[in-house]
Amino acid sequence: MTERGLRFDHPLIERYASQEMAGLFSPRARHTAWRDLWIALAQAEHELGFPVTQEQIAELKAHRDEFDWDSAARLEKELRHDVMAHVHHYGDLCPKARPIIHLGATSCFVTDNADLVIYRRALRMVEQRLAAVLRALGEFAKQWRAQPCLGYTHFQVAQPVTVGKRACLWAQDFALDLDEVRRIAEWLPFRGVKGTTGTQATFLLLAGGDHGKVEELDRRVTKAMGFQKSIPVSGQTYTRKLDWTIHQALSAVAQSASKFATDLRLLSHEGEIEEPSESKQIGSSAMAYKKNPMRCERVCSLARYVIETANTSAHTAANQWLERTLDDSAVRRIALPESVLAIDGILMLVENVAKGLVVYPKVIEKKLREQLPFLATEEILMAGVSAGGDRQDLHERVRVHSRAAAYAVKAEGRDNPLMQLIADDPAFAPIKASLPSLLDPMRFVGRAAEQVDAFVRDEVGPRLASVSGTELGSEIRV
Repeated sequence: MTERGLRFDHPLIERYASQEMAGLFSPRARHTAWRDLWIALAQAEHELGFPVTQEQIAELKAHRDEFDWDSAARLEKELRHDVMAHVHHYGDLCPKARPIIHLGATSCFVTDNADLVIYRRALRMVEQRLAAVLRALGEFAKQWRAQPCLGYTHFQVAQPVTVGKRACLWAQDFALDLDEVRRIAEWLPFRGVKGTTGTQATFLLLAGGDHGKVEELDRRVTKAMGFQKSIPVSGQTYTRKLDWTIHQALSAVAQSASKFATDLRLLSHEGEIEEPSESKQIGSSAMAYKKNPMRCERVCSLARYVIETANTSAHTAANQWLERTLDDSAVRRIALPESVLAIDGILMLVENVAKGLVVYPKVIEKKLREQLPFLATEEILMAGVSAGGDRQDLHERVRVHSRAAAYAVKAEGRDNPLMQLIADDPAFAPIKASLPSLLDPMRFVGRAAEQVDAFVRDEVGPRLASVSGTELGSEIRV
């Protein structure tokens, strides 16, 4: 076997998430963020008169992107401390700057602040994914804005809607998620320069007791790392409520995606709408005819994982002891990054499905025709009353005919005979000629098409216009 065949390949990396998102949580991205923090700290300390020279800062910048991963691994094995291993490794590359790397800082200065940098970048990428989904669903909704179809409540036949109107239900959930992801990305505070237990005591000592200088140090590093503000107070770590806030937003996206995918699985069973499939795609190794909603099932599977994993951040926030405890460390390395990677994979799948949805109008129209006589009974009743009939008498006749028709359909497997039963009833003779027109599906969908127009114009359009950034790759690898 090859070396690769002997190790565990994480499915989120190998199968589901994009290379862009996976790269965001790579060792290089994480440790480059650490070095950016050390550079920003050194720069601000130099500007405020701390014992840091411009020559030392220049050396840090010159070697920012140089890594000897084997050396770093040896140091970590020896020191049993990941941050100090990289302090020493960076110091070996920058001998002049070695004395001032990490000056006054605690490990969480780099670990926590770097996490926030990475999480915010991840949220921006999720924002792009959500925008792509919203665009695809908006276009689909416009295309099918006026295609009547059966509505379902309790997955039982209900008043008709349109295919486009139903798509707006899915799009609305993702639009709300887009709002929340954007809000959190803009709001997310930096940990900043807070010291070992959050008191900034070491920095105050370096500043000769000048509180204003310490406050300015915090502001400058925060700004240098691209944040508007730092969290007002911290222990050794930032409050883990921030992780929970991020995780809630990811869980919400997973919920929306699972609702979308579940609906499509149901509609696929009904033969009305299917997810796209490849020309050589196999649905079953035994049943060659099968065409399964595999992508939507994968969405539901990954979404379930994200929804459940979000609880780990709740437990972590609830169980932080005093200024901090280390039982958050291992789970935080796994739970949030994996949730982000899963959401990345989920949204690529949702975009792919939304862009390639296959609608079967003939099936939709057939199913609607079969049920429309039942759905039209109220209009038939009102038309009969308007033509001079007795409302209570007509109601009873419609009830009796409806029961008979339902029996014929369900017990005997016949086509729905309700309209013929009503047409043959002398009590409905005054409206017999107009009965066919009462079965026009568009009479029953209300403002569905107009709601689609308004939703795409007023909700989808403005949100897409305010999404910035480069478009991400969306290749579904497996």
